[in-house]
Amino acid sequence: MASPEPGTAPLHPQPPDLRQRIGRRVLLSLVLIWGLGSTVVLGVGNHFVAEAFDRALLDDAHALAAHVRGGQAADPPGTPLQLDLTPREVGLLRFDQSETVWFAVYAADGSFIAGDSHLAPGVVAAGSSHAFSHLSQDGREMRRATLQIAGPPSFTVVIAQTTAERTQLLRRLLVYSGLAQLWLLVVLGSWLLRGIERDLHPLGALQDAMDQRDAADLQPLPPALTQQASTSDVQRLGVALDGLLARVQQSLHAQREFAGNVAHELRTPLAGIRAQAAHALAHNDPAVWRSEIEGIAQAEQRASRTVDQLLALARAAEGGIALTLQPLALHTLVRDVLLRYLPRADALGVDLGAEGLDQAVVVRGNIALVEGILNNLLDNALRYGRGTPPRITVALHTEPGFGVLRVTDNGPGVDATLAQQLQQRWAQGDQGQRLGHGAGLGLAIVARYVQLMEGRLELAAASDTTDGSGLAASVWLPLAPNAPAPSSTLPTTP
Repeated sequence: MASPEPGTAPLHPQPPDLRQRIGRRVLLSLVLIWGLGSTVVLGVGNHFVAEAFDRALLDDAHALAAHVRGGQAADPPGTPLQLDLTPREVGLLRFDQSETVWFAVYAADGSFIAGDSHLAPGVVAAGSSHAFSHLSQDGREMRRATLQIAGPPSFTVVIAQTTAERTQLLRRLLVYSGLAQLWLLVVLGSWLLRGIERDLHPLGALQDAMDQRDAADLQPLPPALTQQASTSDVQRLGVALDGLLARVQQSLHAQREFAGNVAHELRTPLAGIRAQAAHALAHNDPAVWRSEIEGIAQAEQRASRTVDQLLALARAAEGGIALTLQPLALHTLVRDVLLRYLPRADALGVDLGAEGLDQAVVVRGNIALVEGILNNLLDNALRYGRGTPPRITVALHTEPGFGVLRVTDNGPGVDATLAQQLQQRWAQGDQGQRLGHGAGLGLAIVARYVQLMEGRLELAAASDTTDGSGLAASVWLPLAPNAPAPSSTLPTTP
């Protein structure tokens, strides 16, 4: 797919910067909180302001009811109800600097007694003595309080007041509380944005360091980039990047080592093949041709085996990066490998036997690595363990926590001081150097495979030979969970 021309808009919009994204979300959350807080303040303020004004209206209604006269037991019969207030007192009752106040008094039969006749009483619920309600009078919104006096005498007092003052009070409450909340949220938002910038600064420094780093630079990150971070997430990211760089470095090292090993080990057999081919071309004798071709075939076999071993070592070097260990029936795997080696052993006249394969031994390992271990141990034993008569025994048993695989031959064996050295690359014993076989990689592969499976390798003199010669290579692998209990005694050679 062709890349977009310079200056053209990308097919997919670029995602926002992390700082911008977090900042927008924080600010949006603060705005929502401010709006919600203002709504709550308005609702709560409206409730308590209305309650205060309603209580004041009800107090005025009680004060007005206290001035209603007539209808008492001491009064002459037929004395009508009347409001005992002078015009001056009525003026004081109606006086308010910003509101209009109306009132009315009605008898029990609904007849008007005093006040404003156009002010009708509200509906009072049964069991209650007063009620509050809204009404619209002459285009103005008013709040009305209706008070019923049970008597005797029984009458109703109604008082109403416009709501301009309470509305103005609510507006001031909303403005002042909203401004106070807004100021607090601005301060909080600034503090949060600075905190976000401070916490994300190590990420920016980490990005700049990775952008400026050369592709060949796989060294760990400078500790100052992550250790001074204020959050553990950045520190964990730094640890993860260091681990990734270490794994990449390990992989590149294995590749370079593999390439160098191949170049080193194939130089000699290829030179021999070239020399034998040149010698064969220089002669017309078919016997010479056959001899040189056989030599070329043998050199090719040695080169192929060396390449296979180098590949195995390269895979082992990378095995620590991604290796799956699972329960493995070791007795079954050993039996299958031995069956494949029987024809070769018979052709070489080697007595290849087995012990302990009738007992189930389940270890925690990798099938490819275990096969590689057994293949290399058997190959070494068939090459170098040539006693009289040659005999190789593969034994299997369990120890507490481990399954033990032992390959024993009756060959010349190795010195105790040389056993550890043979587990290194390119190390060969005297027998291997005399025979000119191999490159000293077999036991190194075994040691590496055992290490990857968290086991151990032991090389010792064979204990079942009459002259004390021979080599016993023992591989200890951890038993799988719920594996059978270990046997109480070691197997013996019949």
